[in-house]
Amino acid sequence: MDIGYAEHLAGNHYFDPTFGSEAVKVLPGEYYVTTTDMLLVTVLGSCVSACIRDKEKGIGGMNHFMLADSGEASPDSASARYGTYAMEILINHLLKLGARRGSLDAKVFGGGRVMASLSSSMVGERNSTFVLDFLRTEGISVSAQDLLDVHPRKVYFFPNTGRVLVKKLTRLHNDTLIRRESAYAARLTETPIAGDIELF
Repeated sequence: MDIGYAEHLAGNHYFDPTFGSEAVKVLPGEYYVTTTDMLLVTVLGSCVSACIRDKEKGIGGMNHFMLADSGEASPDSASARYGTYAMEILINHLLKLGARRGSLDAKVFGGGRVMASLSSSMVGERNSTFVLDFLRTEGISVSAQDLLDVHPRKVYFFPNTGRVLVKKLTRLHNDTLIRRESAYAARLTETPIAGDIELF
């Protein structure tokens, strides 16, 4: 596996007793793809997640990303480059595993207005618009979406079947989500993306 994939591949594997399944937790800035029957889980605030799968082969994956809080709308801005990178690395890895572009289907989630420090820059709205525009441009159908609102979400994705469960978190028991997304937004703002995106 080349370094571009490995660097952002989620590594938090565990067994989920509720679903009796091997699972991977996808954190901000990470993604995961699989050809096996397992569960991918993430918790979203202002970030968005695209769950993409080959409807015929059951190969699927999930990402978790946020456009850097630059407020720039230009497609050449660092924020748009990051969003594009997060989507391309997921799609390209699926294709490497044997998925066919024409069979890809997406379900997208997140973009909530949950962080007071980011609400004025409308990060959730920009993330939601970006992911839908990107998928439309790539010709990938969106069969389900749960975007915007004011609540964080916990997303459970079963790539093998395409099933997705979304739980709205009306109360957070701790500030882990807020701290994670705030630290992630700061990293994106401070660190330019290195290298080009390889499209194939």
